[in-house]
Amino acid sequence: MLSAQAIVDLHDQRIHDWHFEDSASCEGASAGTAEPVHDPAADWLALVACQHRANFDLWHTEDEARAPGATDAELAAVKRRIDATNQLRNDLVEDLDRALIAWLAERGLPREEAPLNSESPGLIVDRLSILALKIYHTREEAARAHAPEGHAGRNRTRLRILEEQRADLAACLDALWQQTLAGTRRFKLYRQFKMYNDPALNPAIYGTNVAS
Repeated sequence: MLSAQAIVDLHDQRIHDWHFEDSASCEGASAGTAEPVHDPAADWLALVACQHRANFDLWHTEDEARAPGATDAELAAVKRRIDATNQLRNDLVEDLDRALIAWLAERGLPREEAPLNSESPGLIVDRLSILALKIYHTREEAARAHAPEGHAGRNRTRLRILEEQRADLAACLDALWQQTLAGTRRFKLYRQFKMYNDPALNPAIYGTNVAS
């Protein structure tokens, strides 16, 4: 059901594809809206790809916000897109964990008496997604033509560190999953409960001075 190497490979391939193809984002995807599963492993990887796409879109939208010539109106529009995309990103993290928990429940897992892991697989997948984006763009910088002296070397060093960090994190994800299947570890669905997009919870939206 879960393979860290399959996730890493999927992240890398999709980043490459999305940079060279006009692929649509996973519009409409949000917590609790996943289609009924027919092949749980394949469906879960499709959800991984949607969550990764949200991070991909967020990365490039945030680049727009840092453009030196952006107007105030453009920055405001970008900020709203960032908020919406970040909400989707977090909703999809919860969907990833929800799908795994449903699959495990059919097998009597995870065991309630097992020690609780502080981080869920969905949250780890989100971190792997961000590392994949950092690796891709750092590799680009290491190969950039006409860069300042020392730029390529600094980025090659960064790249080695990022790749080591990703390998460590992927191994942790595999270990958590194997321990969960063995009944020696468990994880929970951790709700994000983001407040900034909720008109009932964000005072900047509902118009009072009550602190959030």
